[in-house]
Order: sequence, then structure tokens, then C-alpha cells
Amino acid sequence: MNSNLNVFLLIGQSNMAGRGRLDDVPSLQHAEVSMFRDGRWIPAEEPLHTDKPGIAGIGLGMSFAVQLATRAAIAPIGLIPCAFGGTSLAEWMPCTELYENAVSLALAAMLNGGQLRGILWHQGESDSGNRDDAGSYGRRFQAMIQKLRTELSAETVPVITGELGPFLQKDDGTEFSAVVNQELRGLEDAVPVYGCVGAHDLGHNGDELHFDAASLREFGIRYATKYIELTRQPAGGSTDER
Repeated sequence: MNSNLNVFLLIGQSNMAGRGRLDDVPSLQHAEVSMFRDGRWIPAEEPLHTDKPGIAGIGLGMSFAVQLATRAAIAPIGLIPCAFGGTSLAEWMPCTELYENAVSLALAAMLNGGQLRGILWHQGESDSGNRDDAGSYGRRFQAMIQKLRTELSAETVPVITGELGPFLQKDDGTEFSAVVNQELRGLEDAVPVYGCVGAHDLGHNGDELHFDAASLREFGIRYATKYIELTRQPAGGSTDER
């Protein structure tokens, strides 16, 4: 057991779970990065998530962790993959199965060593097809994350989200994605120790829904840059967050 493990909770839907193709980018591993699986810490490798075996692939978690370890000397790192594709924010509210599972795994992971250092979230596509869901996103997310922080005794732990992809189409059930992005950005004035990173120049893997592998690598770097900014850790260089 490593009591110095810096633990990060990964939650949301498919673009957090990762749908980048495994053979589109070189594999990424680091001796100081672990993942919590089957009740124990093991060396991290992609796919980190197992929500939908066969389609889970490259996500943003590995490049996030490797950036922190190499640029900010934040190590060792433990990732708790809990995202699940196709889920709405309503399915992540307190007392739901996904929420309770994330809390349970986070607590179990910390009992196995380390402290929670951050919460990474990417979700919103499933809330982009309805104006009311999109327009109330910020209020509902704020309530969820406040409860989550309380249950994990993590009131000052950074929370980082990312924008939805610019490639989402108006005729495919995500016509209000710009509203969700506005809600996510607006939370920077409402949620303590919170940041939202941009995605306007990232690409998709051909389905106009999921970020491609290279974009997810870059997305993870942007999440790490935002984390460094929020925690005021010295960085060994600059990354354009765009």
C-alpha cells in the first residue's frame, strides 16, 4: 500500500471512458501511474475503463496522469475509472447507481492507499438533445458535485470538466450542445476550485460524437494544465489550452 498515492476520480460518459482507437496513437504508460481495478491498484494501461468492452479505448486519463507526473512532479498517481458511456447527468445524481458506485470505489481505493487529489468529469452529450436539460445543466451539476465532494471529504479538491466537441450536429440529438458548453464554462464563477477546458479545435473519430485518440491525448494534457493552474503547481513548460 502506498499512502502517498495521488488519487483522481474519472467520471462521466463515453468521452471520459474513451472511444479513441487503440491503434491510432502509441501506447502510453508510466511507472508512477496506477489504476484501481478489482479492488486493488495495478499498473495503468488503456483502456482504463471497462464500461463497454470491445469499444472502450483511448481516453484522456492516461495523458492527464503522465503530464502531471512529468511536468509537475505529481507522483505516484492512481486513477479510478468510473465513467459509463451513453449516460445522462440525471443518471449521475446522488442516490443513483452510477453515483453510488463512484463513491464506493473512491472510498475503497483510498482505503488501499492515497488521497483524493482531483475529480475529472466529461459528460453532456446525453443532455444536449433537450433544451430544458441543457439549460439546467449547470445547476444540476453543481448540486451533484457539491454532494460528491461532501461524501468524499473533498470540499477543496479540484474539479475539472471539458467542453463538448465542436463536431456535434444539430440534427443528431445534440442540438443544444453549445448551451451545455456555456453552462460548463459558467460554473467557473459558481463552483470553488473548478475549471473547464476548451475543445473547440479537437476532432472526432468519424462518428461526429466521440473524440479521436489524438484529440483525447491532447484533451488530457489540457486537463492537466488546468489542474496545475488550479493548484498553482510549478510546470516545466507551457501548453496551449485553447
